[in-house]
Amino acid sequence: MGRKIRVALGICLAAAATAGLTGCQPGENKAGSKPSTSHSSKGTKTKDPFDGLTADEIADRAMKATTGATSLRMKGEVPDEESGGTIRVDFALDKKGECAGTMGLKGQGEAELIKTGDTLYMKYDEAFLRAQSKGESKADTDAAVALLAGKWTKMSAKGSDAKDIASFCDLDVVLGDAEDGTSGATRGKTTTVDGAPALLLHEKAGKERHTLYVATEGEPYLLRFESHTPGDRGHLTLSDYNKPVPAQKPSGKILDMDQLGG
Repeated sequence: MGRKIRVALGICLAAAATAGLTGCQPGENKAGSKPSTSHSSKGTKTKDPFDGLTADEIADRAMKATTGATSLRMKGEVPDEESGGTIRVDFALDKKGECAGTMGLKGQGEAELIKTGDTLYMKYDEAFLRAQSKGESKADTDAAVALLAGKWTKMSAKGSDAKDIASFCDLDVVLGDAEDGTSGATRGKTTTVDGAPALLLHEKAGKERHTLYVATEGEPYLLRFESHTPGDRGHLTLSDYNKPVPAQKPSGKILDMDQLGG
């Protein structure tokens, strides 16, 4: 039971990371889009931070800034091919391998995760445990729920059952392929993401359609990614760049899954 849960969570994290990278990759500009001057709400012209850059050059800057960050928060929904459902993620992670947040399948419960140092802490709700126990006997499922639901567990992050999940707490791993080049970006309108001004970039590659939201103030971080590809629609919002990750050992009683033979 324990291993099945961990594998499922690994899939959640992997899917979130993959969805955030397959379309967020810069390359050469085939569309030849021209930069434009943005305007404030009062109608006065404001300086274009990307003046003279093509859409793909802007995407390149966004990827370099994003991969250069020491930490960030990732929140959104991405499709899960295996279950056909929707994975929800909301967690912060950094380049030291620390992370904290929640993840789960829409309508199938949620799990909390914290990794700090060499220890991985997880807490599952009842809906998540029951959803991941399909194929198990009712008695085994009820026993797992009684033992684990709503309780913090811990295991070595270096153990065979946890290392795959723990690897997705490392920002370098999650963004490892983000600078591999693609091409075909075009420049869109200006907008905001949670109040932060951003420029839209549209990417097309075969049947794939993606939209990138790049910050126009401060560092050109990627603020949001959307996939409009049929059968692979999802979105991720990136925030809290370079902020400390709230990865602290949970308080209270913690079940040691390594001792229980999880």
